[in-house]
Amino acid sequence: MTQESQLSRLGLFDARVPRYTSYPPATQFKPAVGPDEVAVWQAAIPAGSAISLYMHVPFCRRLCWFCACRTQGTQSDDPVRAYADVLLAELELLKANLAPGIRLSRLHWGGGTPTLMPPDMMRRLAGAVFAAFPLAEGAEFSVEIDPNEIDDARMDALAEAGLTRASIGVQDFDPEIQKTIGRDQSFEITARAVEMIRARGVASVNADILFGLPHQDGPRIADSVQKLLALSPDRVALYGYAHVPWMAKRQVMIPSEALPSPEARLHLFNTARKLFLADGYAEIGIDHFARPDDGLATAQKAARLKRNFQGYTEDQAEVLVGLGASSISRYPQGFAQNAPATGAHTKAIREGRLSVTRGHVFSAEDQWRARMIEALMCDFRIDAAEMGARFGLGSEALTQLFAPIAAHFGSMVRIAPDGSLEIPLQARPLTRMIAHRLDAYDMAATGHSTAI
Repeated sequence: MTQESQLSRLGLFDARVPRYTSYPPATQFKPAVGPDEVAVWQAAIPAGSAISLYMHVPFCRRLCWFCACRTQGTQSDDPVRAYADVLLAELELLKANLAPGIRLSRLHWGGGTPTLMPPDMMRRLAGAVFAAFPLAEGAEFSVEIDPNEIDDARMDALAEAGLTRASIGVQDFDPEIQKTIGRDQSFEITARAVEMIRARGVASVNADILFGLPHQDGPRIADSVQKLLALSPDRVALYGYAHVPWMAKRQVMIPSEALPSPEARLHLFNTARKLFLADGYAEIGIDHFARPDDGLATAQKAARLKRNFQGYTEDQAEVLVGLGASSISRYPQGFAQNAPATGAHTKAIREGRLSVTRGHVFSAEDQWRARMIEALMCDFRIDAAEMGARFGLGSEALTQLFAPIAAHFGSMVRIAPDGSLEIPLQARPLTRMIAHRLDAYDMAATGHSTAI
């Protein structure tokens, strides 16, 4: 039986499962978590801790049809400036709740399009963040950069603020595909943005590219990957396009009949994967690639790779605080999400309270299941000794958990002599499906993306 026929028999081409950037997934968040609970969680962070901070800028000059992020269009800077004032006020609320000496292990600006902010706004925002929370030793400051929305003045502002990592969305370089997904971005514009970034000494460049887009085929994705490789990104996220028009209304603009089949999606992924590996990139988790000296590759070798809402990371901070509309935070006690609508978020902050509207409080079971799922997503292995040492799960408990998985997936999983569960190389396209077998929550009536 071929690998593809085995994957088909196990349901890879029909399944819809979470991406597991969190456990439980955000679809399970409930209104039971609000501002008061989160203020207590923030106050419990020990003095002197290093935390990760995410700031969401939801504005774009144009709304790409493929995108499922929380964004809104604007041709004026006025709403962006007003929103930046809200971010600064939210930053002050956070600072007031935290113990002294908090530092940042990571600062990330995402969106939307953070680079549509004028240079003075970038300087003001970065200055306020670092005045409140200095960077810890070895910390990173990263920003999502739209090549269509960056110039020398804004790039200078970011570099002066201490930018260490730039993240560029590529998606695909093919003109027909770009037109179909509402994303006009030539290779030349992208190359110019990368040149601007590197000219200012920014240490690392990330890039996102998508497979599964309308009209995409093997030669087209190979051409886009080869063009991307010519720019020598330090790490690449090879994401599967999630066509979820019932959640992201703008995706109705994309003709579903032009989308590749699930089987074709697997071939597109493998075509791109082979090109990245041939160029010397290390394979990271299920969909990332990195230069061998990149922090992700180093973390993977040391079994220190983590997974959060931005994908794979080497950041070891236990706390991730999200500022801005729709941002999600992770605390040792649970998840918290801000009001998704900019207006509701703004109203709460101006009234002097956090805008948290939903979340999830971790149970003891959540914690060990979350670690098992993260271990599969990062290392393709659940270490029995770790589960015993951290959570008190002995061999009998692990056998009860793993036996049904082994029975269903057969040779596509392996139970090691020490009781650990492992996913062999040929079965890695099934990773999210295998992880789902450890998910205790009912995902019926929730819409997730395809498993490949």
